[in-house]
Amino acid sequence: MSSSSGSAAGAGDAHDHHDHDEHDHDAHDHDEHGHEAHAHDEHDHDDHDHDDHEGHDHHGHLDHEDHHGHAHDHSHELRGLSRRSLTFALVLIAGYMVAEIVGGILSGSLALLADAGHMATDAAAIGLALLAMWIAERAASAERTFGFYRTEILAALLNAVALWLIVAWICFEAYHRFFQEGTHVDGWPVLWVGLGGLAVNIAAAFILHRSSEHSLNAEGAFQHVMADLLGSVGVVISSVLIITMGWQVADPIISIVIGLLILVSSWGLMTSVVHVLLEGTPEHIDVYRLCSDLEDLPGVTIVHDVHVWTITSQSDAFTAHVLIDPGFDGDKDELLTSMKNIVHEEFGISHVTIQMEESVRGCDENHHVDHLVQRTRLVRERGTWGSLRFLLPGT
Repeated sequence: MSSSSGSAAGAGDAHDHHDHDEHDHDAHDHDEHGHEAHAHDEHDHDDHDHDDHEGHDHHGHLDHEDHHGHAHDHSHELRGLSRRSLTFALVLIAGYMVAEIVGGILSGSLALLADAGHMATDAAAIGLALLAMWIAERAASAERTFGFYRTEILAALLNAVALWLIVAWICFEAYHRFFQEGTHVDGWPVLWVGLGGLAVNIAAAFILHRSSEHSLNAEGAFQHVMADLLGSVGVVISSVLIITMGWQVADPIISIVIGLLILVSSWGLMTSVVHVLLEGTPEHIDVYRLCSDLEDLPGVTIVHDVHVWTITSQSDAFTAHVLIDPGFDGDKDELLTSMKNIVHEEFGISHVTIQMEESVRGCDENHHVDHLVQRTRLVRERGTWGSLRFLLPGT
């Protein structure tokens, strides 16, 4: 069996579309990630020379580099946008935080110092996101063949967990203050602090919004800013109620409401991060349609052993085995190029590894995409609790 640059030698065994084995399989056993793998006996300058412009090299390797380079440039551009946005937001928030600390010390205002503490959590979240971006740019190695891209996903996870811990602390403090008598909040200083924090957080959220749409790492920092923005809104509302109506109880009640809103708004971030860490299929990719498009090509019999996952934001990967009709007399290199063009151009997947074969003998996992779709349908029919059995081995 050969890898992506050619077809495997072997008998043209008939393959049953519904003969599905469920075994664990490492999608990278026979393939080189990001490039077209090749057998050692084919590794010569005529077949796989980077400077050769004939035959397979012109339509295969160079075409792959063109698509991969375009995807890399687009991803690099988005990363540059995220870095600039995070840096501007960090400078804005850190500057206001320092001003609040100085003002709080000079005036003796506890409200100013407390809000500076909130700003510090935002600055820490943004700083963590920037640190993760810096680490992610380190080169890949033999120990980490994908490099350090996942550090951005881990940073997003830490920011999501931190948000939930903040919500728990807010609700805990609000609960005790609600039943604690004698607590008095001076509305006017709190109002001015809330308005200042609201203005800064609106500006920071505006700066980070675009980047958060393309990066889970940036979204983690954005959610922290939004949480503080909601907190500032709550501070303004509660201080107005205290000033005008004398409702001291407004402070803990609104704090709990804001905490719940933060929890709801950060839920999407948490689920997205967990989905990536579990190597789930990217939400924007229809695996069934992808495989159907590949199987519509002349000479392709079955696409099986399919795996699609996210490495980091804006960087997805695809691996599959493709069973070729033994009677196919066309150019297999051109067929391979056509398949990669579909995966690159129509589905936006940057890392593609396709193993072409004429027999499924020797494959540890040969179930067709129909089998995966059937299991997905069963999970949805059984609901959340009924689907938990699929987490158990052998189910």
